[in-house]
Amino acid sequence: MKIGLSDVEGHVLHGLLEETSGDIVIRLDARGFIIHASAGIAELGLDVSAALLLPHITDLAQRDHAAFLAAHVERALKGCTKAGWAEFPVAACPERAVCQDRACREIGCERWYALSLKPMCTPDGTPDGAMCLMRSVQHLRSLEGELHARAVTDPLTGLANRQAFCASLRRHLARGGGQMVAVFAIDAMRALRLRYGQRTADEVLWGFAKFLETMALPGHEPAVLDGERFAVLLPDVTAQEAREWAEDVVRTFTGLAASACTKTPRLTASAGLARVECTVDWTLREAELGLVLARAGGGRKVALAGNRKAA
Repeated sequence: MKIGLSDVEGHVLHGLLEETSGDIVIRLDARGFIIHASAGIAELGLDVSAALLLPHITDLAQRDHAAFLAAHVERALKGCTKAGWAEFPVAACPERAVCQDRACREIGCERWYALSLKPMCTPDGTPDGAMCLMRSVQHLRSLEGELHARAVTDPLTGLANRQAFCASLRRHLARGGGQMVAVFAIDAMRALRLRYGQRTADEVLWGFAKFLETMALPGHEPAVLDGERFAVLLPDVTAQEAREWAEDVVRTFTGLAASACTKTPRLTASAGLARVECTVDWTLREAELGLVLARAGGGRKVALAGNRKAA
């Protein structure tokens, strides 16, 4: 079976990769001169196709980093071994030559890029150039930050997810604990989902998350535990103060939902309280037990797990 690509197919694939990744693809000869570069290199003020003399890969780097880049490329080409990522600043001003001469450091004029290089060698081991991939370090850092944010954030509401909330509880427990935790849930959420569908349920959950953010005081840490329950870490408050705040949240939400919804079932919420102690699982289990007790009393209530009695 033919698995190779023709020149046309390779060119099309090259274009697709360039458009989707935003990277710059560079073909070097055995001495490090740029034979070909993808269109993205124009953003750096370099037009390879219009150059009378082939530019060298080191021409991309700021002058004080050219020697470092030259050594990195030469080492990879001579050894015919793939080189790891090397980061260096690039002069990206429209007037590239002027920028290089005056060592410009204006914002947006100097950009950091990472270069990955894979040499191409003949069967006898003679270097025959290399393929390079240049990637914006700023873009890479933003992607890393986005991935981290997605790992600790609930995608629907934007609040911290269960993983991030549990990590926060562990940090508080390591310092001795004693804080209060409130776990909220909208009453009859499952019935609402079955009757009106997941989209409506998501809208209700999103709205409750924004409401909870509004009701949260400075220092409070709201989060999403799962598809139905929310949690708020309440530092520096007594059990009575935590109960009063949770009751205010439940009462206010019930009032707002009653005035906003006339045709759909009235939305209400309940909450369970617990103290941060022992372990994360113990704390959340106690708070969820308080939520069960509050709902068992008909909802729209707050229960403190330690007292085993609904308010």
